[in-house]
Amino acid sequence: MPLPSLGKVERRLLDGIANNGAIHLALLDPEEFDPERASSIVKALERAGSAAVMLGGSTVSMPSQVSDLAKRIRAESDLPVILFPNGLAGVVGEADAIFFMSLMNSTNPYYIVGAQALAAPLVKRFGLEAIPMGYIIVGGAQTSVSFIGQANPIPQDKPDIAAMYALAAQYMGMRFVYLEAGSGSREPVKPEVIRRVKEAVDIPVIVGGGISTPELAQRAVGAGADAIVTGTAIEGSDMGMVVKIIGAVRRDRGLKGG
Repeated sequence: MPLPSLGKVERRLLDGIANNGAIHLALLDPEEFDPERASSIVKALERAGSAAVMLGGSTVSMPSQVSDLAKRIRAESDLPVILFPNGLAGVVGEADAIFFMSLMNSTNPYYIVGAQALAAPLVKRFGLEAIPMGYIIVGGAQTSVSFIGQANPIPQDKPDIAAMYALAAQYMGMRFVYLEAGSGSREPVKPEVIRRVKEAVDIPVIVGGGISTPELAQRAVGAGADAIVTGTAIEGSDMGMVVKIIGAVRRDRGLKGG
Protein backbone atom coordinates (compact mmCIF):
# COMPACT_ATOMS: atom_id res chain seq x y z
CA MET A 1 0.00 0.00 0.00
CA PRO A 2 1.49 3.38 -0.97
CA LEU A 3 2.12 5.96 1.73
CA PRO A 4 -0.43 8.79 1.92
CA SER A 5 0.53 11.85 -0.09
CA LEU A 6 0.97 15.20 1.61
CA GLY A 7 -2.24 17.10 2.22
CA LYS A 8 -2.93 20.55 0.85
CA VAL A 9 -2.33 22.34 4.18
CA GLU A 10 1.04 20.71 4.75
CA ARG A 11 2.00 21.39 1.15
CA ARG A 12 1.02 25.04 1.61
CA LEU A 13 3.25 25.32 4.68
CA LEU A 14 6.17 23.70 2.89
CA ASP A 15 5.70 25.92 -0.16
CA GLY A 16 5.64 28.97 2.09
CA ILE A 17 8.93 27.93 3.69
CA ALA A 18 10.48 27.24 0.29
CA ASN A 19 9.34 30.56 -1.15
CA ASN A 20 9.98 32.82 1.85
CA GLY A 21 12.68 31.05 3.82
CA ALA A 22 10.46 31.00 6.91
CA ILE A 23 6.80 31.45 7.76
CA HIS A 24 4.70 32.84 10.59
CA LEU A 25 2.01 30.81 12.34
CA ALA A 26 -0.54 32.52 14.58
CA LEU A 27 -1.71 30.70 17.71
CA LEU A 28 -5.16 31.55 19.07
CA ASP A 29 -6.36 30.11 22.36
CA PRO A 30 -10.12 29.41 22.14
CA GLU A 31 -10.46 30.29 25.83
CA GLU A 32 -9.11 33.77 25.11
CA PHE A 33 -10.82 34.56 21.80
CA ASP A 34 -14.53 34.61 21.10
CA PRO A 35 -15.39 34.40 17.38
CA GLU A 36 -16.36 38.08 17.17
CA ARG A 37 -13.02 39.29 18.53
CA ALA A 38 -11.10 36.86 16.35
CA SER A 39 -12.70 38.12 13.14
CA SER A 40 -10.76 41.37 12.75
CA ILE A 41 -7.56 39.83 14.12
CA VAL A 42 -7.55 37.03 11.57
CA LYS A 43 -8.12 39.47 8.73
CA ALA A 44 -5.12 41.50 9.91
CA LEU A 45 -3.00 38.34 10.15
CA GLU A 46 -3.92 37.36 6.61
CA ARG A 47 -3.10 40.83 5.24
CA ALA A 48 0.27 40.80 7.02
CA GLY A 49 1.22 37.44 5.49
CA SER A 50 0.75 34.88 8.25
CA ALA A 51 0.70 31.37 6.80
CA ALA A 52 -1.93 29.69 9.00
CA VAL A 53 -3.89 29.93 12.23
CA MET A 54 -3.35 27.33 14.96
CA LEU A 55 -6.11 26.78 17.51
CA GLY A 56 -5.21 25.45 20.92
CA GLY A 57 -4.28 26.08 24.52
CA SER A 58 -2.99 24.14 27.48
CA THR A 59 -6.28 24.23 29.40
CA VAL A 60 -8.94 24.08 26.67
CA SER A 61 -11.82 21.91 27.91
CA MET A 62 -14.83 22.86 25.76
CA PRO A 63 -14.89 21.55 22.17
CA SER A 64 -17.63 24.04 21.32
CA GLN A 65 -15.22 26.93 21.88
CA VAL A 66 -12.79 25.41 19.38
CA SER A 67 -15.55 24.60 16.88
CA ASP A 68 -17.10 28.07 16.97
CA LEU A 69 -13.75 29.78 16.55
CA ALA A 70 -12.70 27.50 13.70
CA LYS A 71 -15.95 28.09 11.83
CA ARG A 72 -15.63 31.87 12.15
CA ILE A 73 -12.02 31.93 10.98
CA ARG A 74 -12.78 29.78 7.94
CA ALA A 75 -15.70 32.05 7.07
CA GLU A 76 -13.63 35.22 7.40
CA SER A 77 -10.33 34.28 5.73
CA ASP A 78 -8.51 31.87 3.45
CA LEU A 79 -5.92 31.00 6.08
CA PRO A 80 -5.78 27.29 6.93
CA VAL A 81 -7.02 26.43 10.41
CA ILE A 82 -4.76 23.88 12.11
CA LEU A 83 -5.74 22.30 15.41
CA PHE A 84 -3.06 22.38 18.11
CA PRO A 85 -4.84 20.32 20.74
CA ASN A 86 -4.07 19.77 24.40
CA GLY A 87 -6.21 16.64 24.35
CA LEU A 88 -9.49 15.26 23.03
CA ALA A 89 -11.35 18.50 23.77
CA GLY A 90 -9.29 20.23 21.11
CA VAL A 91 -10.16 17.81 18.30
CA VAL A 92 -13.14 19.09 16.30
CA GLY A 93 -14.35 18.68 12.75
CA GLU A 94 -14.53 22.34 11.73
CA ALA A 95 -10.79 22.81 11.09
CA ASP A 96 -8.71 22.04 8.01
CA ALA A 97 -5.91 20.07 9.64
CA ILE A 98 -4.40 18.97 12.92
CA PHE A 99 -0.84 18.93 14.15
CA PHE A 100 -0.90 15.28 15.24
CA MET A 101 1.82 15.63 17.79
CA SER A 102 3.62 13.60 20.40
CA LEU A 103 5.05 15.41 23.43
CA MET A 104 8.43 13.79 23.05
CA ASN A 105 9.84 14.67 26.47
CA SER A 106 6.77 14.06 28.59
CA THR A 107 7.22 11.71 31.53
CA ASN A 108 3.65 10.45 31.06
CA PRO A 109 2.98 7.96 28.23
CA TYR A 110 -0.50 9.47 27.85
CA TYR A 111 1.00 12.58 26.24
CA ILE A 112 3.43 10.59 24.12
CA VAL A 113 0.97 8.14 22.55
CA GLY A 114 -2.11 7.57 24.75
CA ALA A 115 -4.02 10.74 23.86
CA GLN A 116 -3.05 10.26 20.23
CA ALA A 117 -4.56 6.76 20.14
CA LEU A 118 -7.81 8.10 21.58
CA ALA A 119 -7.87 11.00 19.13
CA ALA A 120 -7.02 9.01 15.99
CA PRO A 121 -10.58 7.73 15.32
CA LEU A 122 -11.90 11.30 15.65
CA VAL A 123 -9.32 12.62 13.20
CA LYS A 124 -10.36 9.98 10.69
CA ARG A 125 -14.09 10.50 11.27
CA PHE A 126 -13.80 14.28 10.83
CA GLY A 127 -11.61 13.96 7.74
CA LEU A 128 -8.94 16.20 9.22
CA GLU A 129 -5.57 16.40 7.49
CA ALA A 130 -3.12 14.95 10.00
CA ILE A 131 0.35 16.54 10.07
CA PRO A 132 2.69 14.44 12.27
CA MET A 133 4.83 16.52 14.59
CA GLY A 134 7.34 15.95 17.38
CA TYR A 135 6.69 18.46 20.18
CA ILE A 136 9.63 19.24 22.47
CA ILE A 137 9.55 21.54 25.49
CA VAL A 138 12.73 23.52 26.10
CA GLY A 139 13.78 25.66 29.05
CA GLY A 140 13.91 25.56 32.82
CA ALA A 141 10.92 27.72 33.78
CA GLN A 142 7.70 25.84 34.47
CA THR A 143 4.98 26.89 32.06
CA SER A 144 1.38 25.77 31.65
CA VAL A 145 2.28 23.38 28.86
CA SER A 146 5.15 21.77 30.77
CA PHE A 147 2.98 21.40 33.89
CA ILE A 148 -0.08 20.00 32.11
CA GLY A 149 2.03 17.79 29.82
CA GLN A 150 4.18 16.51 32.71
CA ALA A 151 7.28 17.24 30.68
CA ASN A 152 10.92 17.09 31.63
CA PRO A 153 12.04 20.28 29.83
CA ILE A 154 15.35 20.20 28.00
CA PRO A 155 17.85 22.69 29.49
CA GLN A 156 18.73 25.55 27.19
CA ASP A 157 22.43 24.88 27.70
CA LYS A 158 22.08 21.27 26.46
CA PRO A 159 21.37 21.71 22.74
CA ASP A 160 22.65 18.22 21.91
CA ILE A 161 19.84 16.71 23.96
CA ALA A 162 17.27 18.75 22.05
CA ALA A 163 18.85 17.54 18.81
CA MET A 164 18.62 13.91 19.97
CA TYR A 165 14.90 14.22 20.66
CA ALA A 166 14.31 16.03 17.37
CA LEU A 167 16.16 13.37 15.41
CA ALA A 168 14.21 10.67 17.20
CA ALA A 169 11.01 12.42 16.13
CA GLN A 170 12.19 12.42 12.52
CA TYR A 171 13.09 8.74 12.63
CA MET A 172 9.67 7.98 14.12
CA GLY A 173 8.09 9.51 11.04
CA MET A 174 7.26 13.02 12.25
CA ARG A 175 7.32 15.57 9.44
CA PHE A 176 7.76 18.67 11.64
CA VAL A 177 9.49 19.29 14.95
CA TYR A 178 8.32 22.04 17.30
CA LEU A 179 10.64 23.59 19.92
CA GLU A 180 8.44 25.15 22.60
CA ALA A 181 9.61 27.50 25.33
CA GLY A 182 6.05 27.96 26.63
CA SER A 183 3.45 30.65 26.07
CA GLY A 184 4.69 34.02 27.31
CA SER A 185 8.04 32.58 28.33
CA ARG A 186 10.59 35.13 29.48
CA GLU A 187 13.31 33.25 27.63
CA PRO A 188 12.64 32.05 24.08
CA VAL A 189 14.41 29.00 22.72
CA LYS A 190 18.06 30.00 22.40
CA PRO A 191 19.66 30.28 18.96
CA GLU A 192 22.20 27.56 19.75
CA VAL A 193 19.41 25.09 20.51
CA ILE A 194 17.63 25.96 17.25
CA ARG A 195 20.87 25.78 15.28
CA ARG A 196 21.86 22.40 16.68
CA VAL A 197 18.42 20.92 16.05
CA LYS A 198 18.35 22.28 12.50
CA GLU A 199 21.74 20.72 11.83
CA ALA A 200 20.51 17.35 13.10
CA VAL A 201 17.22 16.98 11.21
CA ASP A 202 15.92 17.13 7.67
CA ILE A 203 12.40 18.22 8.59
CA PRO A 204 11.12 21.77 9.19
CA VAL A 205 11.72 23.26 12.62
CA ILE A 206 8.96 25.31 14.26
CA VAL A 207 9.86 27.56 17.21
CA GLY A 208 7.47 29.19 19.65
CA GLY A 209 7.22 30.68 23.10
CA GLY A 210 8.38 34.13 24.15
CA ILE A 211 8.96 35.49 20.64
CA SER A 212 7.51 38.93 21.32
CA THR A 213 9.57 41.25 19.08
CA PRO A 214 10.82 41.34 15.48
CA GLU A 215 14.39 41.08 16.79
CA LEU A 216 13.65 37.82 18.59
CA ALA A 217 11.94 36.48 15.47
CA GLN A 218 14.97 37.45 13.37
CA ARG A 219 17.28 35.73 15.82
CA ALA A 220 15.30 32.49 15.67
CA VAL A 221 15.08 32.53 11.87
CA GLY A 222 18.76 33.35 11.66
CA ALA A 223 19.53 30.26 13.74
CA GLY A 224 17.51 28.06 11.38
CA ALA A 225 13.84 28.19 12.39
CA ASP A 226 11.53 27.45 9.46
CA ALA A 227 8.42 28.72 11.22
CA ILE A 228 7.81 31.14 14.07
CA VAL A 229 4.73 30.95 16.30
CA THR A 230 3.32 33.91 18.22
CA GLY A 231 0.33 33.82 20.51
CA THR A 232 0.72 36.02 23.58
CA ALA A 233 1.17 39.24 21.57
CA ILE A 234 -2.01 38.45 19.67
CA GLU A 235 -3.90 37.76 22.91
CA GLY A 236 -2.77 41.19 24.11
CA SER A 237 -4.14 42.71 20.89
CA ASP A 238 -0.71 44.17 20.09
CA MET A 239 -1.33 43.65 16.39
CA GLY A 240 1.15 46.34 15.41
CA MET A 241 3.93 44.29 16.96
CA VAL A 242 2.58 41.06 15.47
CA VAL A 243 2.58 42.60 11.99
CA LYS A 244 6.21 43.64 12.50
CA ILE A 245 7.12 40.12 13.63
CA ILE A 246 5.47 38.63 10.54
CA GLY A 247 7.37 41.07 8.34
CA ALA A 248 10.64 40.19 10.03
CA VAL A 249 10.05 36.46 9.57
CA ARG A 250 9.25 36.81 5.89
CA ARG A 251 12.19 39.14 5.19
CA ASP A 252 14.96 37.21 6.88
CA ARG A 253 15.58 34.29 4.57
CA GLY A 254 19.20 35.36 4.20
CA LEU A 255 19.85 35.27 7.94
CA LYS A 256 19.45 31.51 8.27
CA GLY A 257 22.55 29.93 9.63
CA GLY A 258 23.90 33.28 10.65
